Amino acid sequence: MSVRDLKEVCKTLHLAYIAERYEEIVFENKEQFLYDVLLTEVSSRQSAKVSRLIKKAKFRELKWLKDYEWNGQIHLPATTTKEEIYDLRFLHGKQNLLLLGSPGTGKTHLATALGLKACEEGFEVRFFRVADLVGQLEEALKEGTLQRVKRQIDKCDLLILDELGYVPFQKQGSELLFHIIADCYEHKSVIVTSNLEIGQWNRVFGDNRLTSALVDRLVHHAHIIAFTGESYRLKNALSSVKLKGN
Repeated sequence: MSVRDLKEVCKTLHLAYIAERYEEIVFENKEQFLYDVLLTEVSSRQSAKVSRLIKKAKFRELKWLKDYEWNGQIHLPATTTKEEIYDLRFLHGKQNLLLLGSPGTGKTHLATALGLKACEEGFEVRFFRVADLVGQLEEALKEGTLQRVKRQIDKCDLLILDELGYVPFQKQGSELLFHIIADCYEHKSVIVTSNLEIGQWNRVFGDNRLTSALVDRLVHHAHIIAFTGESYRLKNALSSVKLKGN
């Protein structure tokens, strides 16, 4: 039997990785070898799936929980622990996370890292800067493709909306975003990062009734995490200036 024959058999059985990796496996006995060969196929498929999920999520950059510095400036609700957040219990329970605080305090890093862990656990994730998502929705409405965009978002298990509050929206954009969030309610988890307190969100949406309805859906079944302290980016920039000065 040639390598070509082996590849053809693997192709027929939809075993995409065995033919490429079987030579790496140590042979001790038939049972062990067969088991390790099949285990290699399973683990390779899982790795490929995670890579596809990460690519599909469209994170702006990759940030991992192992690199995240959890400190005393991050304030959890009394009934929530860091371990519960890291274990993605909110996602399993279709609950939301609202990460609120000044720019540069680690909100986007945490949201991204949780999204990446969700991908590793097989969940579908979508990551958007809020202003970019609203722009896509408005463009899709003009082109008649809004339902297609909404269906793509509807397929995900976790929707991450980053930087809510940096750009106010026109009425149409606010309503489109509201419908996306309303469709998520009790069907999937949403992570929102914002530099504004919830009471200030009407500045972004420009409609008190719509803002109230949106907040009601997000806050119900939500963990609200407050980030205080100074910006990491500003702190690092100032440190760099001091070092150069020395």
